[in-house]
Amino acid sequence: MQNSFIIFQKLLVLFGFMFIGYLSYKKEWITDHTESQLSGLVLNIFNPALIISGVVGSSENGNWTMVLINLLLAVILFAILIFISPLFVRILRIPKNERNIYSMMLIFSNLGFMGIPIIEELYGKGAIIYVVLYSFVYSIIFYSYGIYLFEKEKALQTGEKAKIKFEWKKMINPGIAASLIAMVIFLFQIKVPAPAVSFVDYLGNSCIPLSMILTGVSVAKLPLIEVFKDKKMYFFTFLKMLVIPIIAAVLIRNFHLDPVLSGIMVLMFGMPNGSMAVMMSIDYGLDSSICSRGIVLTTLLSIITLPIVAYLI
Repeated sequence: MQNSFIIFQKLLVLFGFMFIGYLSYKKEWITDHTESQLSGLVLNIFNPALIISGVVGSSENGNWTMVLINLLLAVILFAILIFISPLFVRILRIPKNERNIYSMMLIFSNLGFMGIPIIEELYGKGAIIYVVLYSFVYSIIFYSYGIYLFEKEKALQTGEKAKIKFEWKKMINPGIAASLIAMVIFLFQIKVPAPAVSFVDYLGNSCIPLSMILTGVSVAKLPLIEVFKDKKMYFFTFLKMLVIPIIAAVLIRNFHLDPVLSGIMVLMFGMPNGSMAVMMSIDYGLDSSICSRGIVLTTLLSIITLPIVAYLI
């Protein structure tokens, strides 16, 4: 029960930032152009700093065993989601021309911007490195299998053959670089000078409010009546953010894992939709409204679902 209350309180803070974003867009304090600029800052500066800030100056010891187990759990999490996604879309009776989009929303959640502050609140700053590993695996799978799903979706709409490709260039980005740096610092316990620790901390602390403000801007852009009347999205949210995490919580107890690692894995299963699917939909010229509605509804309902999931860890 204590974990549920901690997460509920943290979500209230995050939703407060979302409301600021919502209000700012409605009042035109933030424009579409401003949003684009802020997104660039978050993705390329503040988020990498947040990742690195989780390990610099940390009192946690570099535990190779814990890292390897956590890395394995991250791979297992995505393998499970990829494996069940075809069944998942059929249970929801998703039309064929939308199945790949729903599979993307199931597999690729908001592990960073929502996951990092929640995990830090529950397990301390030293646990951020474990979320970083999930984000690292996420990036590899997104730019391989994720791209393939979008190629399939585009092929359905254009009649062309789907291409299987790995986007190596997109793998070279500040987030991946920061993840690698964080892992090296953590595992080898590299001592970082105090001014550098403060600098990275200040930058990293800016990431969470800014990212949630931008989520609030996304909410402000959508007609909420369209979000709340989408029945399929409610069933999607129920299965993705309650049923699957609850099953994972029950099954993982049989393996007697470290409680921090098992708790993080269960919570990763229960995170709301991420924004990458929206950006990739736009990039491929596909309808991004489904992904946008998914982000808004799953994020809003996470204030109910995540405390329930946390009760089981």
